[in-house]
Formats: sequence, structure tokens, C-alpha cells
Amino acid sequence: MPGMAIPELPSPDGLVLRPLRGVRFAVDDLAAVTSPPYDLISREDVQSLLDAHPNNVVRLILPGADQHRYAEARETLLSWLHSGVLAVDDLPALYVYEQSGPAILLRGLIGDLALSDPLKRIVLPHEDVMPGTVADRLALMRTTESNLEPIFLLYEGDGGVTARLVDDVASTRSPLVDVRTDDGIDHRLWALTEPAELDAVADDLRDHQALIADGHHRYATYLALQHEHHAEGRGPGPWDFGLALLVDSTAYPPDLKAIHRVIPGLPLEEAAARAKGAWQVHEFAHEDEALTALASAVGPAFVLAGNGPTHLLTNPDPVQVEHAMPVSRSARWKSLVTSVLSEFLLPKVWGMEDDEESVRIVHHDASLAIRMARQQSGTAVIIPPLSVEDVLAIAAEGERVPRKSTSFGPKPRTGLVLRTFATG
Repeated sequence: MPGMAIPELPSPDGLVLRPLRGVRFAVDDLAAVTSPPYDLISREDVQSLLDAHPNNVVRLILPGADQHRYAEARETLLSWLHSGVLAVDDLPALYVYEQSGPAILLRGLIGDLALSDPLKRIVLPHEDVMPGTVADRLALMRTTESNLEPIFLLYEGDGGVTARLVDDVASTRSPLVDVRTDDGIDHRLWALTEPAELDAVADDLRDHQALIADGHHRYATYLALQHEHHAEGRGPGPWDFGLALLVDSTAYPPDLKAIHRVIPGLPLEEAAARAKGAWQVHEFAHEDEALTALASAVGPAFVLAGNGPTHLLTNPDPVQVEHAMPVSRSARWKSLVTSVLSEFLLPKVWGMEDDEESVRIVHHDASLAIRMARQQSGTAVIIPPLSVEDVLAIAAEGERVPRKSTSFGPKPRTGLVLRTFATG
């Protein structure tokens, strides 16, 4: 009713990851029905995933572009549950998850993360989100009544009880799932169901904080959906939790990579010319030379590439940069290369915002960003990665880095464990 107060949301006093009855694919070729996280899938990748298997999880997480797409995802999910393509595990479990491959080893726990009041600072976001993406994920989550892929959380567990249990399980027990995906990464899964083990994990995690490494938009969606349900008077329920992978960053330090930009509407020659009023602009005949110079640059620096010579931007005018920065931000935040990008280079030098309409995102792969820029006669902005120390320090102080500043990895594979509200 209008004017009715929203009931106080349930909020734990500590970090809680509870068991769930996981929803998992029951098909012969499990690798073929999984995918990368939704925001790493290009338009071209969608068709390749569908060609790999008609039941690929991309049908659920990226169901299409028309107005009925969310309903179609719901009907597909229900159909797969009814036909046995998806099956619900008999017992609630925390799932030990391992990724391994060349220079990669990650182990953690997948379970139901209890959503907490942001003021309690149990779960720490470190990155801003875009309202349009949250609205899209919210519509999908609301319609399907499910969490289709886990967010990725890090906590400093110092290799404690949980990390030791995860390692013992992965080293001594037979997995439920053991598959290699087409990127050469092995994925294994075990189910923890014994009450004594689950209690030990709960006791160990309670006094910790967790940093959102990947999945800020999905976590914002979890919170938005929780508020919706409680505003409607539904009370406590599965919407008070969200699917998450929790990793002890002491035992398994994260890999932090950059997220590059491609600006189709900005020709490279124009981008470099307009930068000269505020930056030192160095020209290179070969992009590899510019990228090498970027890796050793001190202070904010970017590589601009596309059709023509490659350029390295260094040593921005400190007066212009400081004038562009929000007064309320900390000195550490202002020094971030992505803050300089979003507050100065894009809006002040080039007259545009770092938004979803005018700027495309490319995770990790500088060569792909440059190819895209050339195909579109635009400019690729190659960005060095932030440091883990800066990200953790900024999150601990309650600030957030600009959107799409960080890409922690290795990211969990989508499709190994799903969660529905009916079973959660």
C-alpha cells in the first residue's frame, strides 16, 4: 500500500555461504553446454556456443534481443528441468570448484551467499555499475526466478580451515564433474554435504569480509531483487541469497587483468591529435613497441591504436587532470589510470562518456581491441591493469573504481552449477 514502510531486510552479522541444492546439466558432453560469463561473450560467440550444443547455457544467460527474451529464457529453463536436461541435486551442498590449466590453479566454494546490508561492509564492491546492465540482469533474474551463474568473491582467509578443507577434498576425493573446456582449462566439482564439514566452514567464514572480484552487476541485481520482494511483503525467502563462488585469496591469489576500450566513432588520427593538448604523445610504427613502452610507463598512460601509427600517451598535464577529478575522491582514486580515463581523457579531451552507447569493452586481449578498432575505423584505447593493492585499499575505504576497471580471474565457468528459487 502507498506509504507503507518496507520491512527491515534480513542481514547476517558475518559472511555466510550456505549449502544449496544445485541445478546441474545431466548431458553427456558437459563441456559443450557451459560458457564463459555472460559479459565475456561477444555477439559472434553466441552462435558458436549454440552450434556446439543445442542446450548450451547461453540460451538462458543471453536469450536474445526481442521483448519476449526473458520469458523465453524462463520457458527454456522449465523445459530443461522437465525433460531432464537439467537435474536438481538431492542434498544441499557447498560445491568445491577447481579450475586448472597452464599457469592456472584456482579452488573455492560455490554456495548461497547471504545478502547483507551494504553498511555492514561484509561484502565489498569495488567497481561502479551501469543501470542498463543491472536492469537487464534484474529482468532476467526476476522472470526466471533463478541465479544462472555465480558471482566471484575473494576473502583473505590466510589458508585457514576452509582453504584446507577445499584442498583436502580436491586432492583426495573423486569429483562429481571433471571436464575440459575448449580453452584447455580443466574444471572439477565436488559436493560437501556432511554436517560437520559444513559447520566448520560456517564457523570459519563468519568473521571475514569478501571482495566482489567479478559480478558487480549481478550482485547489484541480487540486492535489487531482494528489495523488490520485501517491498511486496513476501518476507524472507530465496531472494535473500545469491549464487557465489568464494575463494581464499591468500591460498589462491587472483590474476588481475585490464579491460580495454574501443571507440568506433573516433578515428585514430583525430584521437591522437586532440590528445596533444594535454598529453605527451609518442608515435610508434609497430604496436608491439608501443605496448612494451606502456608496460614500463610511470604514471597514467595509454596506447591508442587503429588504422595508422600507434601512439603512446604519457605524462598528462597535472593541472588539467586535477581540475577534472571529483573533489570528494581520495588521492589514490584520482591516481588510477581508469579514473584518468573516465574523468579526463574521455570527457575532457575527447568530449564523450565511458558509456555503453559510444564505447565498446574488450576484456584482456589488446590485439582483439586493435583489430576491432581497425575494422570500425575507430580507436582502441589499451589500458594497463590496476594493482590488486590499489583495488583492495580503495574498496576498504568505501570507494569504488570506475566501471569496467578490473577483470579478476580465472573466472568461474557458467553452467556447472545453477540455482533456482524453487530449490533454494
